[in-house]
Amino acid sequence: MGSLVRAQEGEQNEAESESESDLLRFFCAMNFVVYILYSKKINRYYTGMSGNLNERLDFHRDPEARKFTARADDWEVFHVINCSSKKQALAIEAHIKRMRSATYKLNLQKYPEMNIKLLSLYKD
Repeated sequence: MGSLVRAQEGEQNEAESESESDLLRFFCAMNFVVYILYSKKINRYYTGMSGNLNERLDFHRDPEARKFTARADDWEVFHVINCSSKKQALAIEAHIKRMRSATYKLNLQKYPEMNIKLLSLYKD
C-alpha cells in the first residue's frame, strides 16, 4: 500500500512539475524580444520582433510561410534583446532597421552597453 501512495505522490509531483513548465513556457512566450538572424550563406542579417521567439523561429524555418528569410536556409539566431513591452520592442526593432548597417548589428553583440542604451532610450 505504501508503494501505491508513493506512486500516486510521484504522479502528482510530475503533474505539478508539468504545469509549472507550462506556466514557464507561457511567461517566456509573453516576453517581447527583438532578434537578429544571420545567414552565412548569403552574408545577410534579418531583424525582427516577436512575443514568442520560438514560434517565430519556426515560422522563419517554414519555406511556405517565410519571405525574406526564404533566400537562405541557414539562418541562426545572432542576437536577442529582451524588452519590457511590445511598444519597446517595436521601437528598438525600428531603430535597428533604420541603422541599415551590419557593423551596427555586430556592435550590438560586441558591446552590451549599446543594448542597455537602447532599452533606456525606448523605455515605457
